[in-house]
Amino acid sequence: MRGKILNIAIMLVLLTGAAAYLLTAPKRVDVATFAGLTGDAAHGAQVFNAAGCASCHTAPDAQRSDRPILSGGRTFPSDFGTFRAPNISPDLAEGIGAWSVIDLANAMMHGTSPEGQHYYPAFPYTTYTRAAPQDIADLFAYLKTLPPSATPSQPHDVGFPFNIRRALGGWKLLFFRDTWITPATPEAERGRYLVEALGHCGECHTPRNALGGLDYANWLTGAPNPSGKGKIPNITPAVLDWSEADLVEYFTSGFTPDYDSAGGEMAEVVQNLSKLPVEDRQAIAAYLKSLP
Repeated sequence: MRGKILNIAIMLVLLTGAAAYLLTAPKRVDVATFAGLTGDAAHGAQVFNAAGCASCHTAPDAQRSDRPILSGGRTFPSDFGTFRAPNISPDLAEGIGAWSVIDLANAMMHGTSPEGQHYYPAFPYTTYTRAAPQDIADLFAYLKTLPPSATPSQPHDVGFPFNIRRALGGWKLLFFRDTWITPATPEAERGRYLVEALGHCGECHTPRNALGGLDYANWLTGAPNPSGKGKIPNITPAVLDWSEADLVEYFTSGFTPDYDSAGGEMAEVVQNLSKLPVEDRQAIAAYLKSLP
């Protein structure tokens, strides 16, 4: 009898382990979704700016350029360790020059590497997952036009247990969602796409729980600065009483209604937004003003 109970216990442990292994497996996109899509590099440049790729993936001391070198190297401290942006230039050896559009889509929509590993959510795939496949194809076409860099990507400085990549599959089960965060009127739909899919505004402006998951119930209501210095502000209408025109001006020039100017990382965000069509900046403003 004791042996039978032991065998049943072992079987249950094995079944639980197998189920956990399957549930935490990295997911991939349906290849058919991207079949026949032709990337438009000109539009991909707009997607690149809306997604703020240069702000993270250029070297810390890099000069602003219309053809940025995406050699990586910027550091992002957090409660879980220090993350370093990788080289995503089209270099075949050190960058993503050997990637396909499917590899980029897997990274952006599921946080899955070409090798089948989970990416850390320091890369905001939790936002990019809502991106339109055509925009990803266009972005891929644009990335291939940029200068290659042979600078090797630097490893993250993440200790146990956060260095167990497979465990990120469990984190994704708990906190990764690909649905829209807020309802949107037709007037605010484009703005919602830019904020919730490409702009990843919530990654900074929304508080997180103890495990690093976004607190969607407090969407865009501000959060502690990961650097430990100050707080990233609440940008909902309850606190930010700027008009839509004020917001558009800020996204264009960086100047506030109080004659202050954007600083720190927000200054780079403004540089990216200022390159978008004015209609997109207006759409973002309309979305922010529509929030509860």
